[in-house]
Amino acid sequence: MLLSRVAERIYWAARYMERAEDTARIVRTHGELLADLPPTARVRWEPLVMIMGSGTRYTQSQADGRQQQSQTHAADGHAAEELGVVTFLVTDRVNPGSVASCVFAARENLRTTRDTLPREAWIVLNDVSLYVGSEAERSADRRRRDRFLSRVIADSRRLDGVLDTAMTHDEAYVMWRLGRAIERADMTTRVLGVRAAAVLELRAATSPVEGVDDHDEVQWMGVLRSLSGLQAYQRAVRGPIEGPKVVEFLLQHPRFPRAVRGLLREMRMALAELPDPGTAFDAVDRIDTQLHDAVAASADGAALDAAMDALQVTIGDLDERISARYLRLGQ
Repeated sequence: MLLSRVAERIYWAARYMERAEDTARIVRTHGELLADLPPTARVRWEPLVMIMGSGTRYTQSQADGRQQQSQTHAADGHAAEELGVVTFLVTDRVNPGSVASCVFAARENLRTTRDTLPREAWIVLNDVSLYVGSEAERSADRRRRDRFLSRVIADSRRLDGVLDTAMTHDEAYVMWRLGRAIERADMTTRVLGVRAAAVLELRAATSPVEGVDDHDEVQWMGVLRSLSGLQAYQRAVRGPIEGPKVVEFLLQHPRFPRAVRGLLREMRMALAELPDPGTAFDAVDRIDTQLHDAVAASADGAALDAAMDALQVTIGDLDERISARYLRLGQ
C-alpha cells in the first residue's frame, strides 16, 4: 500500500510540474501572439496574471516595489508591463505560482520519495531544477525568454514520458496521473475563462468595420496554442478557427488530452484503480454535467467566464475529496 504522505507528495509534484509547464507555454504563446499581430493591436500582458488567479498578489508585488528597479529601464509603459508580468510569472520566487517556484516545489516534493520513481525521472527533474535555478533570473529578457520557457516545457514532457514508460503503473503512478489531470483541467478552464472570454467580449463590443475580425482568427489560434491544441483542433474540426468551435473543442473533445472531457475520462480511469473512490467519482460527474451548460455559453464572453468559474469551483471540490480520501489519512 502507498503511504498517504508519499501519495500527497507525488500528487502535488505532478500538479506543480504541470503548472510550471502550462505557465511557461502561456507566456511563450502570448509573446508569439504579439509578434503575429500588428503594433496597433491592443494586447496587454496583465490578463496572463488573471489566468493564474494571482491578480491581488501581482498588484501587491508591484506596490512593494520588488520589481521597481528593473522596470525603470523599460522603454515605455507597455514594455514595463511586459517585464513586470513575465518576471512575476516566470522568475519571482515570492510568487508560489511562478515557473521557478513550481519547479522547485515539484523537486522538493519528490526529493524524499525518490524510491518510488525511476532513476531517470529524478535525473530529469533535478536537471530542470538546476537549470531553472541558474537561468531564471535572466529569462525575463526577451532575448533569453523563449529558450528558457521551451526548455521547461520540453523537460516537463520528458518527465511525463519517462514515468509513462519506465515507472510501474501502481498507486504512485495513479496519483501522478490524477494530479496532472486535475491541474490540466483547471488550467484549461482558466484560459477559456480569461483569454477566450476576452476575445468574445471584444468581438461583441466592436463593430466589424473597425477591423477586429481581421485578427480574430489569430487570437483564437493563440488560445489553442496556449494549450497545445492548434493542430489537434485543425484535425478534429477541419474548418475555420472560430470562437464557439474552439471553446467546444477545448471543453468537449473526448480524446484531446487537454480538453476537459478528455481529462474527465483520464480522471475516471485513474480513480477506478484506487480503493473506494465513490465521493471523488461524484465530483467528476458534477463536472461532466456542468460541461453542457458551459458549451451553451461558448458564444458569450461573460457567460463563458461565469461557466468557467463554476467549473473551477467543482474541480476544487474534486481536489478536496481526493485529498480527504487519500492524502490526509492519519493527519
